[in-house]
Amino acid sequence: MFSSQKTIVSIDLKGMIASGGRAPLNIDNLNTLFGKLRKMKFDALSIVVNSPGGSPVQSSLIAQKIREICIKKKIKCYCFVEDVAASGGYWLACSADEIYADINSIVGSIGVISGGFGFTELIKKIGVERRIFTAGDNKSFLDPFEKINKKDEIKLKNLQKQIHQNFIDWVLTRRKRKIKENDNKTVFSGSFWLSSEAKNLGLIDGISSEASFFKTKFGEKTKIKKIKQPKSFKQKLGLGISTLNSEDLLLKVKEEILLNKFGL
Repeated sequence: MFSSQKTIVSIDLKGMIASGGRAPLNIDNLNTLFGKLRKMKFDALSIVVNSPGGSPVQSSLIAQKIREICIKKKIKCYCFVEDVAASGGYWLACSADEIYADINSIVGSIGVISGGFGFTELIKKIGVERRIFTAGDNKSFLDPFEKINKKDEIKLKNLQKQIHQNFIDWVLTRRKRKIKENDNKTVFSGSFWLSSEAKNLGLIDGISSEASFFKTKFGEKTKIKKIKQPKSFKQKLGLGISTLNSEDLLLKVKEEILLNKFGL
C-alpha cells in the first residue's frame, strides 16, 4: 500500500511562551532548531504542543517560521496536543495543517488577558509619597501607584481587541471552514474545552497520539525522528533548580499560574 518508508520529523513545543533567553519557548531559542530542520529531508513535520500560552508576539513568530519551513519544503505539518494547547499554545497548534489531541487534552482559550497590581492604598498606609516626572502625556500609562484612569483603560482594551482580532484571523485562516460560522461567538469567547468538544467546534481534527496516527496514515514502517532543541550551557552542566535565579523562578511561577487556570 505504501511505496516507500516515510520519515516524519517531530519537534516539541512545550512550556510558557515568552521573550528572553530563559523562557522555554521563543523565537531566539528555537532558531537553532529551525536551522536544523531547513537542512534536513523529511516527508512531514510533527509538532508536539504542550503550552498554556504566553506572548502573542513570540507565538506568532514561531508559528510563522513553522509555516515558512513547511511551505518551502512542500510538506504537511501535523500537531499533537498533550496536556494543553491554550491561548498562545493554540496559536502554535494552528501552524499545523491538522491538529490532534489526547482525550483529556485541553484546547482553546482564544482571547487576550492583561493583569497587574495597584498599590495606591498601600503607599498611603505606609506613608510613602510617589514622585514621578515624565515628558509625554502617556509615559505613566497604567502606573501601579496611581488609580487607573478611564483613558488608560480604554487604550488597553483597544489594544486587547486588536490582538484578539489578529488571533481570530489566524485561527480562521488556518482552520478554514472547519469552524462553523454559527460557533464563532463561542469559539472566540476565550473559553476552553476538552478535546471531544474542541473537535465538535472544529478546533481540532481528531483524537489520536502521534505514533498511532502516523502508522495508520503512512504504514507500520513509518519512521518518526525526534529532533530536540539544543541544551543550554547550564543544562549541559546538569544545573537544576538550586541554581535558578529570580528571572527563572518568576517564569516558573507565571507558567504555574497559567497551568492552574486550566486545572493542570
